[in-house]
Amino acid sequence: MSVNAPLSDLVVIDFTHVLAGPACSYYLGLLGARVIKIESPHKGDAIRHRGGTDAQGAAKGMSTSYVTQAAGKNAITLDLSTEDGIAKLHQLLAQADVFVENHTPKMMQDLALDEARLLAKHPHLIYCSMTGYGRGGPQENSAAYDVNIQASCGIMDATGTSESGPIRTGAPIMDYATGLSASFAICAALHQRGQTGQGSFVDVSMLETGLALMSSTITDYLATGNAPQRRGNLANSRSPGAGSFPCKEGILSLGVNEDAHFTYLANGLNRADLLTDPRFKDRPARKENADVLVTEIEQTLQQKTAAEWEPILQGAGVPCARLRTLPEALESEQVQTRGFIQTLSDGTKVPTLPFRIGGAKAYPPSTDAPSLGADNDAFDEILAAITDK
Repeated sequence: MSVNAPLSDLVVIDFTHVLAGPACSYYLGLLGARVIKIESPHKGDAIRHRGGTDAQGAAKGMSTSYVTQAAGKNAITLDLSTEDGIAKLHQLLAQADVFVENHTPKMMQDLALDEARLLAKHPHLIYCSMTGYGRGGPQENSAAYDVNIQASCGIMDATGTSESGPIRTGAPIMDYATGLSASFAICAALHQRGQTGQGSFVDVSMLETGLALMSSTITDYLATGNAPQRRGNLANSRSPGAGSFPCKEGILSLGVNEDAHFTYLANGLNRADLLTDPRFKDRPARKENADVLVTEIEQTLQQKTAAEWEPILQGAGVPCARLRTLPEALESEQVQTRGFIQTLSDGTKVPTLPFRIGGAKAYPPSTDAPSLGADNDAFDEILAAITDK
C-alpha cells in the first residue's frame, strides 16, 4: 500500500448529498479509497444544481458546490424504490467496507436502509450516519443545514460585535468540519474492526461538531458561568497585544499572549522602550494599561504596511499574519508551495486535504467530478472490481 494512498484497500458507498456527507467520502477517496456515489436517477444530489456563482455549471448539474467534493468518485444512479435498485445496492454493500449517508433516520428506515437492518445483513460494514443533531433526542429527525447548526450551537451568537448582532461565518464551516469529523470517526471504526472483525455504527452529529469547535469556550463557561460575548476581532485570550491592528495599509492580526511574545513584538517593532516601561512589565500590568499599550502598538504599526510588517514580525518570532482576501490567500507562496489546490484534467481547480502523510506532496483526485449516472453502464465492471479487491 502506498503511503500516499493509505486507504487504497477500502471501498466506500456514498449515499450522501449537499456538502458534509460528500466531503467525508471525498476525503476518504483522496486517501485512496474507492468511492461509489449513489444518486437518484431523477435529479441526483440536489447540490449539483445550486450553490456557488457558476449558474451555467449548476444548470448542467455540475455546480461548483458539487464539483468541490465530487472528483475521484464513480457515479451510479439507483432507484431505491424498486426491488432492482435495492438489490444492486446490497450487491455493492456486500463488498464494501464503509457506507456513508446523511439523511434523516426516518428516511433511512422508510427505505429499509437503517443501521439495524444493514448491519444485520452486512455485519462487516462501517455504517456512518451524519445528521444535524445525532441519534436520540427530540431533534433526531430534524433536517439541518450549515446555517441552522451555526445558529443552534452558539457559535453564531458569539460572532460579530455588540453593534452587529449575531453573524454567520462567511463559509460553511459546520459542513466541512462535520465531514472531517466523520472521516476521523470512520478511520477509528475501521481500526476497531481490524481488532474485532466486526463492523459498527458511527453516529456523527453536526450540532456536536459545532460545539466541539467551541471546546475551550464551553469549558470556560461551565467553569465560570460567563457566557461568551461578541468581541469582534479581539482574540479570545483578551491579551492587549492580541487582535487586529490597522497599519499604514492593511490590517495585521497579532497573537501576543505570552511574555516572550511581547519581547519579540517590542524587538520586532524596534520599540525596546516598551520592555522597560513599568506599565508593561508583565501580563497583569499590560492588561491594566491595555488602552495605552494598544495605542503605542497602533502608532508604531502605522509606519509600515501590513505586508511589510508580516515578514519582519514573523521573523522576530511574533505570532502574526496580515489580513488577506481569499484570492490573496490562495495566491500566497505558502499555499502554492504546499499544493493545497489541485487541478483536474478538465482544468477545474479544487482543494485537497489539509494534511500530508509520510512525506506526500499532496493528494490529487484520481478522476474528474462525474456527471449524473456517469458509471451506470460500468456497474458490472465496478462490482467485479470491488469483489476481486
